[in-house]
Amino acid sequence: METLIKELDEFKKQLPEAEQVKLSDDLLSKLYSVYPFNKFEYVISHLIANHIIDLKEYLRIRSEYLTRNKYLHLFEIAPRTFGETWGQQHLTELVPEFQHPSPTLDPDYVGQYDLWLDGIRVEVKASRAVKRESGATLTEKALSSGSKAKFDMNFQQIKPACCDVFVWIAVWRDKIDYWVFTSKEVEENKYYSHGQHRGNVGEGQLWIKDSNYKDFEAYKVQIHDLYKTVLKKGGKA
Repeated sequence: METLIKELDEFKKQLPEAEQVKLSDDLLSKLYSVYPFNKFEYVISHLIANHIIDLKEYLRIRSEYLTRNKYLHLFEIAPRTFGETWGQQHLTELVPEFQHPSPTLDPDYVGQYDLWLDGIRVEVKASRAVKRESGATLTEKALSSGSKAKFDMNFQQIKPACCDVFVWIAVWRDKIDYWVFTSKEVEENKYYSHGQHRGNVGEGQLWIKDSNYKDFEAYKVQIHDLYKTVLKKGGKA
């Protein structure tokens, strides 16, 4: 978003002064927006009408914005749906070998983990990279992977005893990270906090932040390596 705003501001400088007044930050902040009509559509329409940009230039701006923000729509999903539904579905699309567990596959299964792979109990956790600030929506706080802003990704309700392998998904505006851990690697990680909720024995949480993000580089996995890495971490390869 910052790149788009900066680019449009440069184009606005080429407008006649009277037109620039119509696109002042004060006026735009008061502009009533209803999807898909908003302040960006308002600015772009003025730039086209005043021949500052043409359709070809608009399409370039649009294409580059979509490339920088191809996962921005995932920040609009409700937290529970994102973590419990989207994350699991996303992984099964990437790795069709994942199965949804059942007592038929695992007689001890009572809902304590998310996916099953050749006898390996897999727990899926997903989070989104957002700025550390209040008073804004997740979409407004969403970060690109190259951002220098401080961010938090909180992986909650972690129960190492209930699975063999964890697959964690981190969503940015422009890319998705995947980490694969054994349950022991999570439980023994120095950033793992035991006792997320009072009385919940064996449950904790882990925060991945701008300050410790690089410490998890060794667990990062490319999409094409997810299947074999889960098998390896689960002792099946």
